[in-house]
Amino acid sequence: MKLIQLFLPVYDRHGQPFPRAFFDQARSELTERFGGVTAFLRSPAVGAWQEPGGAVCRDDVYLYEVLADALDRVWWQAYRARLERQFSQDVILVRVSDTEVL
Repeated sequence: MKLIQLFLPVYDRHGQPFPRAFFDQARSELTERFGGVTAFLRSPAVGAWQEPGGAVCRDDVYLYEVLADALDRVWWQAYRARLERQFSQDVILVRVSDTEVL
């Protein structure tokens, strides 16, 4: 089984929150496709990374998780690209790991 995690930015580049509808749409789409989703929305996670020039960037993100029997890499690449356009992001982090449900 695969655990797939999406990290969606809370704010745009100008510090304005993205519309709630963006997050509701992602939740609905993932629930429809995978039969459920867990969305961590109450306390955004804080991400930080260093740019090539040395500047440290920060981002507040909501974490969405789904479980799938297998990884449909083509679907996830297309979905991530659509989210990147919708959220005006260079990259939206999507990661996958093997998991076992007890």
